[in-house]
Amino acid sequence: MADPTLVNGQITDAVTQANVQVLADAPAQALATLYQVMAHSVGIGMQNATAAQQNGTTLGQAAAAQGVSLIYTVDVSADAVSTQDILSGNSLAQSLASLNAILASIQQGSKTPLTPVAPSSARGAGDGQED
Repeated sequence: MADPTLVNGQITDAVTQANVQVLADAPAQALATLYQVMAHSVGIGMQNATAAQQNGTTLGQAAAAQGVSLIYTVDVSADAVSTQDILSGNSLAQSLASLNAILASIQQGSKTPLTPVAPSSARGAGDGQED
């Protein structure tokens, strides 16, 4: 016990013991708080990772949908005009005709008859004749 004072010795001992218990419990309390903060931080990190994956999936789906939309919005009439230009005597048909003429001149040199084939535009596109 402490020196005699105006306060009862039992009271001072009780206060001292309470202070010692607070000091003894402090490391355990600090460690428990640290564990709670770490668990909370890991939880937030996992939530952020999940949100990032969801956002990436959403962006991927949006890109795929945009690509399909672009495929479906190709102008069919523009494709038809381009095909008609190719078949109606533009460079491809002219190249085929000149190739046919070259082959014919080679065949005439060897005296073997060659049956010329007219380009598809000469037969008429879409007139029902089969190749």
